[in-house]
Amino acid sequence: MTALLLKISLRDEMLLHALVLRRRSWLDRVMRTITRLGDPSSAMAAAGVLLLLGSRQAGARAAIALTASHLAVQAVKRSVNRPRPRLPVGVDSLIHAPDRFSFPSGHSAATLSVALPLAATLPLPAAAGVLGLAMLVGLSRSYLGVHYPGDVFAGWLLAAGGVVMAGPVLQLLPGLH
Repeated sequence: MTALLLKISLRDEMLLHALVLRRRSWLDRVMRTITRLGDPSSAMAAAGVLLLLGSRQAGARAAIALTASHLAVQAVKRSVNRPRPRLPVGVDSLIHAPDRFSFPSGHSAATLSVALPLAATLPLPAAAGVLGLAMLVGLSRSYLGVHYPGDVFAGWLLAAGGVVMAGPVLQLLPGLH
């Protein structure tokens, strides 16, 4: 098992280095902006707006998924304790990391927790755009140097789990199913 984890970790680091060594100044600015969509305040606001002004069911599903994924992210971060990425010499993170733990990505989990329920209510082209934007937030976390790609993927898995879990919870809430 240790050999497998080491192999995965090395692959994760190789992917991250390949990404950060291809940065472009114009894209740095774009990624700094996009990553903010995964900030807790942004994700909570999006779920709240969806709940109040959009589909109540999608908004409730997003709020439940966001809460569940956030709790899971925090529990896993404190259990795994994976440090933030080691970047190549001369390459720095482009933003300040919110804490010292890397695995999993909370920004990735938050944006997909809201995007999946929203996308389910939209026509396919709009749904693809919403999901693409959420995936771009995850990519931005690696591009900016604060998460390994595997951290992002794990955040997406936790978000998907939160959305799935929201279904049975919604069944318990009158007027929302």
